[in-house]
Amino acid sequence: MRRILIVTAACAGLAACQGGDRKPVAGLCKPFPAANAAQPAATDGAAATEDCLHRWAYTLAGGPDDAGTVADATVAACTAPLSRWNQQSLGLAAAEGAPQEAQSLLTGETTNPIAEHRNFAADRALFYVAQARAGACKPPPRREGTPMTSPDK
Repeated sequence: MRRILIVTAACAGLAACQGGDRKPVAGLCKPFPAANAAQPAATDGAAATEDCLHRWAYTLAGGPDDAGTVADATVAACTAPLSRWNQQSLGLAAAEGAPQEAQSLLTGETTNPIAEHRNFAADRALFYVAQARAGACKPPPRREGTPMTSPDK
């Protein structure tokens, strides 16, 4: 009986640590460009994907789901710019006659641009979700004439 009470007290103590009473970390949030600022160029697939991940991660981070689920949803919201980035890199590699597979500089495993773009998106989305939650970062301002359901705009 005593053991059950100790375990219950420990669980209650740990559960108290999970509350939303954490203080935001000052200066942690990455600022968004002004609403009237130029969007990343369509020819820069990496920048467009990065911008999309930043915006959607900060927007979705306030939800109750765990960070991994929110990061997955963020990547799903950014499939259009990610696909354009993949098309650009495949077109460039084909034009240069470059091989599609190479050794990863991080893991040493054989990989390709599409897999690395997906890994980048997943990792960056998770980072932005954690950053938004730790810093209590505000979602981005809406861009004029752009609906919230249009992640790649």
